[in-house]
Amino acid sequence: MSTKKPALERINPSFGSSYTLARYNSSENENTNYWHYHPEIELVYVHGGSGKRQIGSHISYFTEGELILIGSNLPHCGFTDKLTGNESEIVIQFHPEFIDSLTENKPEMRNIRQLIERSKTGLAFGGETKYHLGKRVLELADRQGFDRFLGLLSILNDMSLSQEYQILNASGYTMQANVEDNERINKLFNHVKTHFQEPIPLDDMADMAGMTTPSFCRYFKKVSGKTFTQFVNEYRLVHASKLLSENKMSITEISFECGFNNFSYFNKSFKKFTGKSPSEYRNSHKQVLTS
Repeated sequence: MSTKKPALERINPSFGSSYTLARYNSSENENTNYWHYHPEIELVYVHGGSGKRQIGSHISYFTEGELILIGSNLPHCGFTDKLTGNESEIVIQFHPEFIDSLTENKPEMRNIRQLIERSKTGLAFGGETKYHLGKRVLELADRQGFDRFLGLLSILNDMSLSQEYQILNASGYTMQANVEDNERINKLFNHVKTHFQEPIPLDDMADMAGMTTPSFCRYFKKVSGKTFTQFVNEYRLVHASKLLSENKMSITEISFECGFNNFSYFNKSFKKFTGKSPSEYRNSHKQVLTS
């Protein structure tokens, strides 16, 4: 899918509702396993399982489920597929106007308004917040009308009060400048997503972007906050962390499987990225491996 432009996903709330809520069992939700964006804010709860989170220029690996809030027009990939191992997934999407209409000039809603502002960078929640609020997100699927509406507001308010969250992109990061930038950077991201196990020459990527190599390097750093080499290496290292947790391949095999042709460089890069050597990381995740 490296040639596919980022999809502008059009979301239509069901009749009688001002937002959408969809529940997927296991790996049903595979229709957004590509880079896409939409004006709607998205709240996602993945019940159990592990996989990659790819939001903006951020790439990382999650375990034991996921609770995440994605701001308006922030490009991202789907979180579940046939390998995730999750029990279910809830996806809630609502337009910024939904929040604006509820929070404008209402002091009681200030925290939610601030949460939505922070969500522009992408927020991943952990700890007790992920456990307790995730359970409440699941329960929303069995509620209707006004009861579900109040439950959603209550969850958003409690998210706004939590300190157990990670900001996924730098505050200055944006992919919302114009449509041309969205299309260009997402075409590049999709190429990395598809070909990260192979060599990816800078000159080839510059040609794909229609730029000289020096101009491309400056452009990519400006829009993503990272060098292109750093972005590719992080993608490979996140894949390595997934394999170390879930696969019994040797560490050397994993290194080459992830696109590193120098084992020493892989070890050094992995420790810098995670704070642990590959063997230390694998030992700390032994419970994930099947016997």
